[in-house]
Amino acid sequence: MTSLDGLPLRPELRGRTPYGAPQLQVKHRLNTNENPHPLPDALLADLADALGRAAAGLNRYPDRDALALRGDLARYLRQTSGVALEPAQVWAANGSNEVLQQVLQAFGGAGRTALGFTPSYSMHPIISAGTGTGWVDGRRRADFTIDTADAVAQVRAVRPDVVFVTSPNNPTGTAVALGTIEAIHDATEGIVVVDEAYAEFARAGTPSALTLLAGRPRLVVSRTMSKAFGMAGLRLGYLAADRAVVDALQLVRLPYHLGSLTQAAARTALAHTDALLATVDAVKAERDRIVAALPALGLTSVPSDANFVLFGRFADARAAWQALLDRDVLVRDVGLPGWLRVTAGTAEETDAFLTALGEVAATAAGHGGGSAA
Repeated sequence: MTSLDGLPLRPELRGRTPYGAPQLQVKHRLNTNENPHPLPDALLADLADALGRAAAGLNRYPDRDALALRGDLARYLRQTSGVALEPAQVWAANGSNEVLQQVLQAFGGAGRTALGFTPSYSMHPIISAGTGTGWVDGRRRADFTIDTADAVAQVRAVRPDVVFVTSPNNPTGTAVALGTIEAIHDATEGIVVVDEAYAEFARAGTPSALTLLAGRPRLVVSRTMSKAFGMAGLRLGYLAADRAVVDALQLVRLPYHLGSLTQAAARTALAHTDALLATVDAVKAERDRIVAALPALGLTSVPSDANFVLFGRFADARAAWQALLDRDVLVRDVGLPGWLRVTAGTAEETDAFLTALGEVAATAAGHGGGSAA
């Protein structure tokens, strides 16, 4: 068989590895930030009905512009953020990753540059590479927050065409202050994408960048139904922006990119918003329980507005990851020396994680290495 070396692959893709988290068969899978709660029975019944009706028309193409779905998404955002949005300001695609890819297809590309403040979502540079967009790693403070003045200086020096600000940040978890987002926006002539995949899990009083959209036609806020809605298998992401941005994305989207079944399922889920989001407080409670338990184990964490916790510091994070896996608990090694990331799951999953982590920390301390640095 031919290897990649034998194919005329684009030079900038050589040596890269695809995105992916381990998909292992373990009892407690806490590495991919899914919502652990099952979908309500009432939603499942309505989904069966909606998909059955949509299936009857599968011989026809879907609504190319997903107008009804975009209307439902605009209503959801208005209800939860208080920001008045029209359907023409909302766009949807196959997961927020496709939304971001379309942004880079429209505003990035050959000879253009994207900047993101790393460590952050690892798909941003991957999607940049896939669209031929140059990538620049921006700096963060040692505590993983963004220094506003430094961020402004970086943006002015690089002059990127697209800037990514992940809030709450992944994998570190902390939301970015609106003042910092405003300053970054004002420092560039490019598109500023605020990736809010975990916004519904933010701590009380944490505002959304949706409140900054008015009067800022270069600002984009992306969201997903994979996290708080518990619909990771649906693959539905969306953004809110000035309608001109949405018009630009329609220049690069594939024809009929959202199937009829996906649109029907997403609209049905949005009709059950209250029931689906009822699990958010339970997830946040488990997140906060993890944070509160770590100091007694000699560990610490980064303040989190997401449904996960970045925890450490380990003398050997990879060894700690393996030790947890040996105890049937799968967390994420995000490649940050000394740190691991755990998804906030159910109460039972948190019990299992904290029990296993206690054993790992005690073993490390018993060998004289210490769990914390």
